[in-house]
Amino acid sequence: PFFFFCSLAPLTQSLRESPASPPLRPICFGFLTQSARNRTMSQSKAHLNVVVIGQVGSGKSTTAGHLMYQCGAINQRQMDRYEQDASAIGKSSFKYAWVLDKLQGERERGITIDFSLHKLETSKYVCSVINTPGHHHFVKNMITGITQADAAILVVGACESEIDITSLGSTRSQALLAYTLGVKQLAVVINKMDARTGKYSQERYSEIVQQ
Repeated sequence: PFFFFCSLAPLTQSLRESPASPPLRPICFGFLTQSARNRTMSQSKAHLNVVVIGQVGSGKSTTAGHLMYQCGAINQRQMDRYEQDASAIGKSSFKYAWVLDKLQGERERGITIDFSLHKLETSKYVCSVINTPGHHHFVKNMITGITQADAAILVVGACESEIDITSLGSTRSQALLAYTLGVKQLAVVINKMDARTGKYSQERYSEIVQQ
């Protein structure tokens, strides 16, 4: 990745002189390729592992996939391909989720089964976004993803049929599990506020925040 252009004339001249004369150093000019410059810039940034957790159906994968697309981690050609493939099996609304859910079983069932890592670079950080399953059948995979995280994003669905933030609820349990496994920084995302039961309601928002 790093190239040198050397002038050998001074070196040839030094070989013709007496052995007692100090040899002249070759003149070198170096430059970095674009990819090498990008790697150098990336290495200078702090690295952050962020895990996305939440109850099944809260929209974790869709939210995280949309975020990666908006931040430029996914180009338009890839996004168009995801949309085309999702529409082909009648799941066009899952196009952003397919950015992170790669397994055939995940795409057919519409849920995350295994955890996965994806790179997202910002002006200050190189982030590894860890998408985890929310279904209790795959809690082992969720734990594996959480143990690698420095911070967590907890996605909460605003729909009454999906939200469960009681003392024994899945959402609260996942937040507690992340804290127990050493994740001390947590951001909460309230998703689906445009749903029938939400309708961008301040009352609904305040209710979720209070819980």
